[in-house]
Amino acid sequence: MSRKVIEAVEQLAEPILDEEGLELYDTEYTREGNNWYLRVYIDRPEGKVDLDDCSRVSERLGAELDRVDPVSGQYFLEVSSPGAERPLKKPGHFKQALGKRIFLTTYEPIDGRKKFEGTLTRYTPESLTIDLEGDPVEIPVDKVAKARLVLVF
Repeated sequence: MSRKVIEAVEQLAEPILDEEGLELYDTEYTREGNNWYLRVYIDRPEGKVDLDDCSRVSERLGAELDRVDPVSGQYFLEVSSPGAERPLKKPGHFKQALGKRIFLTTYEPIDGRKKFEGTLTRYTPESLTIDLEGDPVEIPVDKVAKARLVLVF
């Protein structure tokens, strides 16, 4: 059910985001305690998302969700930026992160470890390469549990 909700929400969100000059970064529909949360993460191809962007999209998307009603039951709608240390989930996320510092964990050890932080130097749908201070490590994409950008000062 969760996948169907996400797909329906994304179909409603895309035209709104196109009109606003924004793009859909990610969507989550998750239960936390007794409450359900529908989280829509938006991004701007050139620049940053601000509070006004989030408010406008939330208002417009909320109206569409009320009209179409693709989600049964009550939930909280949250619209926000994915943030500076944004999660990397989709192929496009990894492609945008090429040349940047990332942190990832794997489901099972690779070269004796499950945590990696370094520069993402290569990405294909099958594997990615992280440069760990001059030591490149190739990691199969299906072994990645979680990945995110690392904020570098």
